[in-house]
Amino acid sequence: MIAKGGWAYIVSSHSRRLYIGVTSDLHGRVWEHKNGIYQGFTKKYKIDQLAYHEFFHDIESAIAREKQLKGWSRAKKIALIEKMNPGWEDLALPDAM
Repeated sequence: MIAKGGWAYIVSSHSRRLYIGVTSDLHGRVWEHKNGIYQGFTKKYKIDQLAYHEFFHDIESAIAREKQLKGWSRAKKIALIEKMNPGWEDLALPDAM
């Protein structure tokens, strides 16, 4: 069996409401957020801008990172985003990825 990598990511709304997730297909998952494919928190609050992402060579490590990030304070999450993406640009835009 071939191990597949994964991404831990943070998407944001214009008002900077945050959602942390994990996926093996970052482009596809961000597309789903942008198009409101699933009912729920991210669709309700229009959380669709990729603010942060990290790649891991195995999905288990990505899941562990997701859980770690979810346990952080909001201030610590914002500091992490601003270290990688100080302007809060949508990293999913074609010229950003």
